[in-house]
Amino acid sequence: MPDSKRSKRDALIEEGTFNPTPDKVRDPKFRGGEFFDPHDAVQVKYEMLRRVSVDKLSITEAADEYGVSRPTYYQAKANFDTAGIAGLVQAKPGPRGPHKLDDDIMVFLKARLVPGEPVRARELARLVRNELNVELHPRTIERALKKTGR
Repeated sequence: MPDSKRSKRDALIEEGTFNPTPDKVRDPKFRGGEFFDPHDAVQVKYEMLRRVSVDKLSITEAADEYGVSRPTYYQAKANFDTAGIAGLVQAKPGPRGPHKLDDDIMVFLKARLVPGEPVRARELARLVRNELNVELHPRTIERALKKTGR
């Protein structure tokens, strides 16, 4: 049975919202209380934006008080304006799609499809590996070909 008593820190890390530099947050509200948590990056960014918007703190002062650069402030503001509080959650790192599948590989794959026959992704993956020296998972090939209508 999984541990149902995970800590808030573990949850923040898992969700990608853990602030690795809580010591840089100098706003007194984030020291010693239970509600404001300097480890919660979303809460820190939101409060920083609120301080500028509502309390009329300058952007330079807010960025300094919350331990971020001015470009980080502007990015947080743009993300918040676009997506609300969800925009303050940092995007997951890593590729945003099949980064090995370029146009040449797609042409190579499509040229080896037989009309009326099922896609043989394992065979296609082997051909790509042997002929193009690119390692692709068969499921990646299936997804890519499905997007193109095959």
